[in-house]
Amino acid sequence: MVSTPMTVQIFGLKNSAATRAAERFFKERRVLFQFVDLKRKPMAPAEIKRFVDRFGLAGLLDSEGKVYAEAGLKYLRLTDGDLLKRIEQEPGLLRLPLVRSGNRVSIGADEDTWKDMLAGVP
Repeated sequence: MVSTPMTVQIFGLKNSAATRAAERFFKERRVLFQFVDLKRKPMAPAEIKRFVDRFGLAGLLDSEGKVYAEAGLKYLRLTDGDLLKRIEQEPGLLRLPLVRSGNRVSIGADEDTWKDMLAGVP
């Protein structure tokens, strides 16, 4: 039986230190990954749904970040649909990086979960 190589997707921004840390983590372990630059290509709705289903929409938002504060989101009451549109337009609102391997997903700099992904822990 031939084992299929692990596929990892990293959704993030080039200028995000946390995204670069995720890239470095997987490179150091010689794991091939696909980087999706959210400035160039927004996430597909089904892909966003995977993360929302696991962490909730509020869990995806970087409510401590500069972009969140500048957008005034602390004081606005938006529907989930409006918030998703905002995220598509400004991916800096997300807690980056978003990492997916199979059905496993993580948000932010979460090395413990990344290690579990590599170990095949469900």
